Amino acid sequence: MRKTTERLAHELASPSNLAPEWSDFEWRIAQAVTAMQGISSLLAQRLRWHGPVDWQRFLAEQTDHTIRRQQVIERLLTEVNSRARRAGITLVALKGAALHAIGVYRAGERPMGDIDLLVRETDADTAGRVIMELGYSKAFITWRHQVFAPNVASEWSGGLGENVANPIKIELHTRIAERLPAFETDITALAFPSHPHMGINGYRSVASLMAHLLLHAAGNMRARALRMVQLHDIARLACRMDDIDWEELLSGSLGHRGLWWSMPPLRLTARYYSAVIRRSIISAVEPACPLLLRHCSRRHRITDVSWSNLRIRAFPGIEWSRSLPEALSFVMSRVRPNSAALAELEQFATTEKWATGISWYGLSHHRRMLRWVFSRPPRVQTIGPVRSALGIRTEVSS
Repeated sequence: MRKTTERLAHELASPSNLAPEWSDFEWRIAQAVTAMQGISSLLAQRLRWHGPVDWQRFLAEQTDHTIRRQQVIERLLTEVNSRARRAGITLVALKGAALHAIGVYRAGERPMGDIDLLVRETDADTAGRVIMELGYSKAFITWRHQVFAPNVASEWSGGLGENVANPIKIELHTRIAERLPAFETDITALAFPSHPHMGINGYRSVASLMAHLLLHAAGNMRARALRMVQLHDIARLACRMDDIDWEELLSGSLGHRGLWWSMPPLRLTARYYSAVIRRSIISAVEPACPLLLRHCSRRHRITDVSWSNLRIRAFPGIEWSRSLPEALSFVMSRVRPNSAALAELEQFATTEKWATGISWYGLSHHRRMLRWVFSRPPRVQTIGPVRSALGIRTEVSS
């Protein structure tokens, strides 16, 4: 897993001329890795070598599904925009949708699993009604967003990577925040444009989009759930930023000390895209980063902080704590999660099709803790794609 992940990450950032000399098993693991890391369609366009026939076919199929899925998403966004304008509300299209809208990616390059929209708290109910008018219903609520799913949709394909038949969810956010690791970092104020119009808007600026990409990457690094496509997003957007954009990011409303969480994703991006992230940018935010996190981030690679990290950790990302009380609070939240956290996990397990047939989510928290300690179980989000790539069917309950 580590070997294929690191090789493909470097191929995405800086393509080489020679295909890796992998066994059939390793090529199948490579398919699982590209699906987990969200880079199949990107690799299809960037690789200079071909690889085995099955590998070529996999990348071509993933590109086709990505293109067709993007077409569906664009139609949905057009309809949301039209209905939001009639309803008199302002929305901001987040992350992937925003990157596509400003031309960072062409259709078929970058996969988009869901549509993420930001709305002001006062307009959240209206926005929810707008989404439900499109044939959606509220699936579940997390501390961060509401998730809407199509009322009528094809069953989850159960296959590997992108599939146009898989339902497209819409996630409605009222704020942009991450828990790092226990206390929330909120940058919502940076996202809304200064002069918004009714309907779907872009971010306030390129710098505010970059701030969100970095914060989202930080949250996923903390949870060991990063995807290589996120680093590619940061690198692609960084290529468009000039000194004025970087200055806006570093000296904006947060200031460089408020951007302490941006250092690890910036440093990790620079590990693979060395020509894109200037050392002076990392140096500007590094002093505000906790000492332990600074130390850990120097050796982090994508495998360490992504879905390619196979093992479940009891306290993932504790090094992100900025104080001993925060570290203790995080430990307690893992040992004795509150009722809201447990309810959120139960909602996830019963609404996500791929998770409904997996026994891990049916265990009590105490039994999961015992397995962490004594059996070192693999992460279900990792082992699922691996099983699919190896042709091992995962039963999903209806």
